Amino acid sequence: MNRSKMLARVRTRTTPWDIVIVGGGSVGMGIAVDAASRWLEAASCGLDVLLVEQGGLGQASSSRSTKLAHGGVRYLEQGNFKLVMHALKERELMKRNAPHLVHDLPFVLPAYRWWEIPFYGIGLKIYDALATFGGFSGKSGFGRSRILSKAEVLRQVPTIKTAGLLGGVLYHDGQFDDTRFLISLASTATDCGATLLNYVKVTSPLEDEHGQVEGVLAQDMESGEQFTIKAKIVINATGVFTDQFRRLANSQAKQLIAYSQGVHLVVDRAHMPGNTAIIVPKTEDGRVLFIIPWKEEFVLLGTTDTPIDTPTLEPMAQAQEIAFILNTAVST
Repeated sequence: MNRSKMLARVRTRTTPWDIVIVGGGSVGMGIAVDAASRWLEAASCGLDVLLVEQGGLGQASSSRSTKLAHGGVRYLEQGNFKLVMHALKERELMKRNAPHLVHDLPFVLPAYRWWEIPFYGIGLKIYDALATFGGFSGKSGFGRSRILSKAEVLRQVPTIKTAGLLGGVLYHDGQFDDTRFLISLASTATDCGATLLNYVKVTSPLEDEHGQVEGVLAQDMESGEQFTIKAKIVINATGVFTDQFRRLANSQAKQLIAYSQGVHLVVDRAHMPGNTAIIVPKTEDGRVLFIIPWKEEFVLLGTTDTPIDTPTLEPMAQAQEIAFILNTAVST
């Protein structure tokens, strides 16, 4: 992408864009790809798309994921099979469309109580079955679950806690590079004709005489240049900043989002050699915890769910979050 050329498109634009997307994370970029690549009956191209992002593309939540293209295994316990099926389908599509960025990752569910092996084993067989019945299994290279003895668990994860260990269950999910995946989406969107601008912040909506939004006012955060951007549709894809963006148009808009943050810790790979991840199915706050090999040098630990008052572009891990993750990981 050439930012100067993208800016020139905005400066010289004399007609409204079909769509202006505010927010350059995974959701906004996905919308840009979808809209720009659609085949229109009246033309041989997609919709005319402009995306603006106040920071770097994918800078906020989209760069801070658990790096999993997971099939929704955590929702099995809730009985939310529809959501699991949807997640499995998306996992398959990600692997099919970007096999260089999405790969199989084996997980161990360790068992320290007699009932955990049959309980987890049956649940993960259902997981396999949902993938098979949904038509997703066998095409993208994700493995199938199996019961592990104590010795097999230790071969997979040599540093796991051995006291009381009875065995475990091995299952497979997807891992992906979220940053490179978003760059690929951005490249696809621009190849389809979309205009993408980072470090351009929307300062106010444009409204017509009836109070309907017909565009945005925006500012280049690098040069200070102001833009008046007309659009047929403005899409709010600002993630945790959704309510703040809505209040630019209506200061009395009711809050829709309950803010919380989830953090990850990155530690040296020496703490967990091997290529098998661990899932802790039940922590003290009722969430799962992932311990995941990440690239060649690191292990990713997370995540948390901590209520906060106001979201920020650069959130910081709280002391109690760090302690919770480390204490849970050390006791695993």
